[in-house]
Amino acid sequence: MKFKIILEPQPEGGYVAYVPALPGCFSQGETRDEVLDNIKEAIELYLEVLEEREVKKTMKKHLEHADKAQIVEVSV
Repeated sequence: MKFKIILEPQPEGGYVAYVPALPGCFSQGETRDEVLDNIKEAIELYLEVLEEREVKKTMKKHLEHADKAQIVEVSV
């Protein structure tokens, strides 16, 4: 998966990087290489959280209907 990132050199030194496609996903580093490594890690963690939230949302949806569920046995 590829993402475009914005690298901004900081007046006091170092860089800030953010991912426009992932609101709130940003990182910083003293060097260009460091900020690139850091933003890759931030993206991975961001995507993990999204996946966990989606799983929880799906489970919650299924559990909301669980009280209406019935267990039955059939022979074939």
